[in-house]
Amino acid sequence: MGMDRTDLIIEINRQSVFSLAEAQELLGVIFRITKQYSEKVEALIARLDTLPAGSDAMATSLETQVNGLISEWQAKVQKLGASPKGLWIADFDSGDGYYCWKYPERKIEFWHKYTDGFSKRVRVNQLTSPIPLHDRLRQKVLSTLRPPENPQ
Repeated sequence: MGMDRTDLIIEINRQSVFSLAEAQELLGVIFRITKQYSEKVEALIARLDTLPAGSDAMATSLETQVNGLISEWQAKVQKLGASPKGLWIADFDSGDGYYCWKYPERKIEFWHKYTDGFSKRVRVNQLTSPIPLHDRLRQKVLSTLRPPENPQ
């Protein structure tokens, strides 16, 4: 694996919680990294598919290279603060679920709950704005108070 700019990934989001705008901004970097690794893996798999019978040593070597590339991709995505979730899938923690992206999507358009996975993702534009925690607590406290009595 030759040295290139993506070999120099450093951790930039230690908290790993993103607003949608922050996740979209980072996606450009993750997209380029994923494209590069995806193309390398596809080329190795194409070579693997054309091997003649009895090429076990070469097949093992190619499979090891594929696994190594996927592991490198996962490590780089993690360093950037996202979570790799399957082959070329990355989740960005939103604080109440995950913004979900799959290569080759050009932007983040999906979200899912922490307890759900890729198959239950919903479009970001269909989400209702969550009520901030302090407002939810205030509503809960107010709902437990008795309404004032009507003077007559």
